[in-house]
Amino acid sequence: MAQLKENTMLNTMKPATGRLLIAEPFMSDPEFKRSVILITEYATDGVVGFVLNHASGLYVNDGVIDFPETDAKLFTGGPCNNERLHFLHRCPDKISGGLEVGNGIFWGGDFEAVKTMFQLNLIGNHEIKFFLGYSGWGTGQLNRELELNSWIVSDKFNPDLIFNDEEENLWKDAVTNLGERYAHIVNFPTDPQLN
Repeated sequence: MAQLKENTMLNTMKPATGRLLIAEPFMSDPEFKRSVILITEYATDGVVGFVLNHASGLYVNDGVIDFPETDAKLFTGGPCNNERLHFLHRCPDKISGGLEVGNGIFWGGDFEAVKTMFQLNLIGNHEIKFFLGYSGWGTGQLNRELELNSWIVSDKFNPDLIFNDEEENLWKDAVTNLGERYAHIVNFPTDPQLN
């Protein structure tokens, strides 16, 4: 059996704001198992992102006081500060004040406008996604995880992927978008001992 050279990485793309982190198929950490994370802030002193495919089992109005009745799911963005609500959207014409992270996707903005848009049925789930908490890495931490092949970095995705609420298929879709080199890993079992 051939051995990989030390420090051989699954990919050579560097993490950056607006790119995805796709968990390797056998990651055992339950917070990040088969997760897809959108990086919303990449700086030398740390990284912030949101897990796109871990639904909390709640709807936004279950977790936010005075939020209109809705079928918009509340996702678990990560283990950091999980009592704070964040949102991503792609409608800056409806919600001002957001920070563009790339591909027409914005992080945050005027939350009162969000509530009004939902009250008036002027926004849909395909335009906005809500998160409790976020995923964060300190200085150098993400780079160490990349050296261990815990993540694959990608900029190959349609923005529709971000707002997909079918969390079971989102990881597979993100891996498939990587191309033929990675296509085989979508069929790996979640537990390699079951193989």
